[in-house]
Amino acid sequence: MAAHLSSGRVNLTALREAGRRELREFLDKCAGSKAIVWDEYLTGPFGLIAQYSLLKEHEVEKMFTLKPGRLPPADVKNIIFFVRPKLELMDIITDNVLREDRGRAPQRDFHILFVPRRSLLCEQWLKEQGVLGSFIHREQYSLDLIPFDGDLLSMESESAFKECYLESDQTSLYHAAKGLMTLQALYGTIPQIFGKGDCARHVANMMIRMKREFPGSQNSIFPVFDTLLLLDRNVDLLTPLATQLTYEGLIDEIYGIQNTYVKLPPEKFAPKKQGEGGKDLPTEPKKLQLNSAEELYAEIRDKNFNAVGSVLSKKAKIISAAFEERHHAKTVGEIKQFVSQLPHMQAARSSLANHTSIAELIKDITTSEDFFDNLTVEQEFMSGIDTDKVNNYIEDCIAQKHPLIKILRLVCLQSVCNSGLKQKVLDHYKREILQTYGYEHILTLNNLEKAGLLKPQTGGRNNYPTIRKTLRLWMDDVNEQNPNDISYVYSGYAPLSVRLAQLLARPGWRSIEEVLKMLPGPHFEERQQLPTGLQKKRQHGENRVTLVFFLGGVTYAEIAALRFLSQMEDGGTEYVIATTKLINGTTWIKSLMEKLEPPPF
Repeated sequence: MAAHLSSGRVNLTALREAGRRELREFLDKCAGSKAIVWDEYLTGPFGLIAQYSLLKEHEVEKMFTLKPGRLPPADVKNIIFFVRPKLELMDIITDNVLREDRGRAPQRDFHILFVPRRSLLCEQWLKEQGVLGSFIHREQYSLDLIPFDGDLLSMESESAFKECYLESDQTSLYHAAKGLMTLQALYGTIPQIFGKGDCARHVANMMIRMKREFPGSQNSIFPVFDTLLLLDRNVDLLTPLATQLTYEGLIDEIYGIQNTYVKLPPEKFAPKKQGEGGKDLPTEPKKLQLNSAEELYAEIRDKNFNAVGSVLSKKAKIISAAFEERHHAKTVGEIKQFVSQLPHMQAARSSLANHTSIAELIKDITTSEDFFDNLTVEQEFMSGIDTDKVNNYIEDCIAQKHPLIKILRLVCLQSVCNSGLKQKVLDHYKREILQTYGYEHILTLNNLEKAGLLKPQTGGRNNYPTIRKTLRLWMDDVNEQNPNDISYVYSGYAPLSVRLAQLLARPGWRSIEEVLKMLPGPHFEERQQLPTGLQKKRQHGENRVTLVFFLGGVTYAEIAALRFLSQMEDGGTEYVIATTKLINGTTWIKSLMEKLEPPPF
């Protein structure tokens, strides 16, 4: 099944279709009416592949969230558990199955679908609990790479970074390699693989081995991707710690985007009625889907937030002018023409109203003194000012007990921009944090050190200035309105990860060998043989397509920077982005935090 390039972008529908087909086949195996019991974490990602209508077509009548106790009553023949292979979930399933009323007629059949892989450990556990035999179908659904947008794929594996760098657990890397093999089965073998970092090396090795072990997986599809770039998150620990300054990045920083949806405070979205004095303000958060299917969002999502206001006011003028047209429509033909455009105009108007409200919410925060102070310190660190001593602002924030994650982001940023902190500075910060926020956070500090985020400077050398200058990571004169460089996404700082991708395309990594050696992990290049007749002859002016895979997470600002490179007139490369998880500094640090529970006695 070949997938093709569409309008200059890789068409990811083939991937979504393959996912739907696999789901249909499984549902059809469980004949009769069905209820699905969901592992809650999976509902968001599944929603991006299959709408409820698809499930209904296959006789899914009820849906429940997985929780201990008896299953809710449902007059169905089949109960299907959709779960990740985690032992704590197996305990809940065991409880559900054991409490099932065996006396009831007719009996309900149980099935289990592991996402993304079956697990021997989980099945052994269910066997020990005496319930494995209750499941008629035990299968896996390989939901590896989920299409989030036209150029964005994510595995949504929230613990991938922690597993790889703290627990030396490479399961998520195996899933990444499997996902890439699926991608190559649909879009052709990727001829060139470049990588940087230990995890990248590991994934490339697994892909090469899988290809050797399944020679039948070679297909005769013309390759859509020219290059795969595998990047470890720990090659660039700096970027996620900084506050993203694109529109989409700020929405994520402030409200959190989950599976393309954001929940916002409802008061800005209440319809204003005359003379009611706003007595019935909505209390439910406003939930909006954010993706490029919405014209206005596609236009502003990747802009620096300071450039969004002018676009919105221009749009407002265009829309109100379009609505004014109705007064000039005289003939039946003109009126008909106006009416036919009405649905599109109304959609544009409501989209504009939503984004104006979101922009106002964000502006309230970005114009606050605290936001400004925080950003100033971040930018000083990134441009190499005073990174080697205790920072007054950070001390003040600790004294005023600002949220711990904010403190950790700043301290880690300082550490990364100084290739580690002097022992004395590090000990001072640690002591202040533990005394103010509680000694239970000692495990979190330990995790951050293990991950390389907050560490003592070894060898007494700070390599960051060399890296910063060679890769031009700090640009003083940044144009936020009409950018000419990727550094606009952080108002001055160019994401290191994206700079590596940019330099790989031109002039190639040979030009930065010295800096690559300073960054963690090996860098490498592999070539995959294409079957004869499939070597690509590039037409003049045709862009190369590069898939950049971030192992350990990627931020929306990095995605914006790569899209900016794709759109550059003389760029010559289009980027598609894949990742283990969409992250921001807060969710990323949160995934590394340990909560020490007080003893139960």
